[in-house]
Amino acid sequence: MKKILVAFILCSTLLNSTYVSAKKKGNNKITIGTIVYKWADIDQSFKELKEAQFTSCQLNYNSNMDESFAKKLMEASKKYGIRITTVVGVPSAPSLGIKSRWNFTEGPSTIGLVPTAGREEKIATYHKMIDFCKAAGVPAMHSHFGFIPEDCSSPQYKNFITVMKDLANYALSQGVEIYFETGQETPTTLIRAIKDIGTGNCFINCDTGNLLLYGKANPTDAIRQFGPLVKDLHAKDGTYPSREDPYHLGKEKKIPEGDVDFPAIIKLLKEQGYEGSITIECELNGKNMEYLANTRKYLQKLIEKK
Repeated sequence: MKKILVAFILCSTLLNSTYVSAKKKGNNKITIGTIVYKWADIDQSFKELKEAQFTSCQLNYNSNMDESFAKKLMEASKKYGIRITTVVGVPSAPSLGIKSRWNFTEGPSTIGLVPTAGREEKIATYHKMIDFCKAAGVPAMHSHFGFIPEDCSSPQYKNFITVMKDLANYALSQGVEIYFETGQETPTTLIRAIKDIGTGNCFINCDTGNLLLYGKANPTDAIRQFGPLVKDLHAKDGTYPSREDPYHLGKEKKIPEGDVDFPAIIKLLKEQGYEGSITIECELNGKNMEYLANTRKYLQKLIEKK
């Protein structure tokens, strides 16, 4: 009887250990991707991603994308096993000569839906992006929606929330989520805006580099604060704006040459049960396959580290 009992205990222990181990492995569903800019021959683009061992991507939006392309995109995604996480774009208002400016001086008046000038034209583009997501089976559209005001009692903030609520409700009607890309506001301001929009389909594409470049937060602390709101992550490196020149953004760097603590960030993401993608974005040489391949290997080692 004792032998049977001991055998039962040992068997139960082994099964439990195997279950826990499998559970841990099952939770590690983080994929690594990059942004696809070459969409004209999407089969070739996805073939290159597969050969470079990427398993996900974001798709840079182009106004020529239609239902025919959506079909080709879904076929390439299935053929090469590449998960498309978002369609990304930051619309301008060309009819008014408004183009997004990535700086502190012109950015607040040109980027996203906080500025009123060109807003209708930008919203029309956002609707097309959402429609394309629905047609192509892509779960989310994401963008920089502007320098969200810190003062939540200001007319500008309240007006922005109303506009974003309308856009988010449209996305909700199409079964599409909206991701805010980080950078131009503090984490607290972004969390507050998402809460005030309140449609339940707004989340965060956390750009680790942008948080530093715009001087808004340490990305590790921001991710801890965002928690489950983070649905996708841009792996980008950089530095804070300098004390000597606070009028310009910080400097972007190649991963891991900047101040982003990727080992700490990936450890934190795993602890939080993150199952999204880490999407490499490097505006210095983001289309350089050698850089992308080397960075993928670096990030993969961090993901696999126990």
